[in-house]
Amino acid sequence: MELNGSQVIMELAPRFAPRHAANIRTLTRERYYDGLVVLRVQDNFVTQWGDPSEEEKEKAKLKPLGGADAHLPAEFSVPLAGMPLTRLRDSDGFAAVTGFVDGVPVAADPKLNKAWIPHCYGVVGAARGNEVDSSNGSGLYVIIGQAPRALDLNITVVGRVLKGMEALSGLPRGMGPMGFYEKPEQYVPIRRVRLLADIPAGERPALEVMRTDTPTWAAWVEARRHTSGDWYVHSPEHVDVCNLAVPTRVPTQ
Repeated sequence: MELNGSQVIMELAPRFAPRHAANIRTLTRERYYDGLVVLRVQDNFVTQWGDPSEEEKEKAKLKPLGGADAHLPAEFSVPLAGMPLTRLRDSDGFAAVTGFVDGVPVAADPKLNKAWIPHCYGVVGAARGNEVDSSNGSGLYVIIGQAPRALDLNITVVGRVLKGMEALSGLPRGMGPMGFYEKPEQYVPIRRVRLLADIPAGERPALEVMRTDTPTWAAWVEARRHTSGDWYVHSPEHVDVCNLAVPTRVPTQ
């Protein structure tokens, strides 16, 4: 996603939200997001983008969804059974089990056989109304503040930002209710959104993301658990799932 001259790279999570991920791919390929705007930046909470006509109650001006589905079922959780979860051993106040799958933070309840992506910094969700099944990926948001875990299991989470969080978290805060911009001229336009797979190989940005099912990951988690060095006087001996952003870097030539 290109906005304000910056590049934001997001990774979808089809394991957790297959219908929404597929819809977002369709919307992207049909250029739905091109020309939409960031319309809400609420301090210590979210940056949200979508069709401003939705918020301005001008239904007649809404951008057509094209071949994408207008209505999808809520995808708040998936079965835990059989999931290749790399578990954390530390406790979590919001879930009995936490860990990572495919580099994505995961919370779970084994008794209910449920797993979901918690609302950690950089997580992308599908905006919805009061109806639980009112999201379709046409409006999206990213967490830019302290993890609002009360949103877990209430909104479909579709993925995470891998690169460019500063472009989303550094935008001017909206002064309207819930951080919405009060005037159209305050909106931040989205120049275009593309799938990486559709970008020519020579132009495609490359990233390396640490796998979360390896000894390297386990060692990194332990390093985060045990703070060390002359500056520290106390080590918490604890981490939580939202304190462990997966390391990502541009590959060396």
